[in-house]
Amino acid sequence: MKRLLITGAAGGLGTLCRNRLAHLADTIVLSALDGLGEAALNEEVRYADLADKHAVADLVSGCDGIVHLGGQSGEAPWPVIRAANVDGLVNLYEAARRSPVTPRIVFASSNHAIGFYEQTDRIGADAVPRPDGLYGVSKVFGEAIASMYHDKFGIETARLRIGSCFPEPLDHRMLSTWLSPGDFISLIECVFRVPRLGCPVIYGVSDNDTAWWDNSAVSYLGWRPKDNAETFRAKLDSEMVPPAPDDVSAIYQGGAFAGDRIHED
Repeated sequence: MKRLLITGAAGGLGTLCRNRLAHLADTIVLSALDGLGEAALNEEVRYADLADKHAVADLVSGCDGIVHLGGQSGEAPWPVIRAANVDGLVNLYEAARRSPVTPRIVFASSNHAIGFYEQTDRIGADAVPRPDGLYGVSKVFGEAIASMYHDKFGIETARLRIGSCFPEPLDHRMLSTWLSPGDFISLIECVFRVPRLGCPVIYGVSDNDTAWWDNSAVSYLGWRPKDNAETFRAKLDSEMVPPAPDDVSAIYQGGAFAGDRIHED
C-alpha cells in the first residue's frame, strides 16, 4: 500500500500495530488524540478527534488501507460512546466514501457485540448480535455501518470481533478469548493480502483449546493462528482462583461486562 492509516495509534493495540506493520505501506499515518511522540522515517503523526468530520476526512483522504482501532474502548456514559464509536465511525466511512482512493478497512469490533451468549455456546459469523452493554451496542452499530457501506459503495471491511489481545491471558475467561499479539498481526497482514475481502465477521481469537468462536467462514483469508492460551493455564491456576460457576464472568462470553451497570453522566 501507499498509505496505511492506524487510528487509536497511541493505545495498546495501536502501538503494537505501529511497531509491527510498518512493512505494509510506504507511509504509516498514525492518528490519536495525543501521545504519539516523534514520527519515524516512514511515519506521519496526525492528531485528530474522530467526532470532527473535517479532521477525519483529511486523515482518510488518499489512504488505501485503514486499521481502525480508535474510539471509546469500554463502558462509559452513552454520550461518550456515541461521539467516538457512532458519530466517529460514520465520519470515517463517509471520509472513505469520498476519498479519491477507496480504502480497505479493518474495523476493531469486539466480543462484547455477542457478549450475552453463554460460554457453553459455540458460535460462528452468522450469530445474531447479543451485546452485553452500550459499548457492545456501539460495536454492533459499527458492524452494520461497515456492512451497508460495503453493499452500497463496495468498501471492503474486516469486521474483527477482538477477544482479549494481551501478551498472555490475564484471567481464566481469557483462556477462551485470548488473541496473541503475533496472531493479531498475522491476521491484519492476511486481511490486506487477500485479493478479495468482502465484509466478513472475523473472530479475533488464537488457536485456544476452549475457544467459543468458529472462524470456518473466513478460511479463504488463509489465516492460521499459531498460539494457544492453554500454555498459560497452569500459571493462571497457581495465581488465582477461577470464578464460581454461578458468577457472571463464568456464564456469559462477555464476562463481567454482562453484569455491569449502565454508566450515567
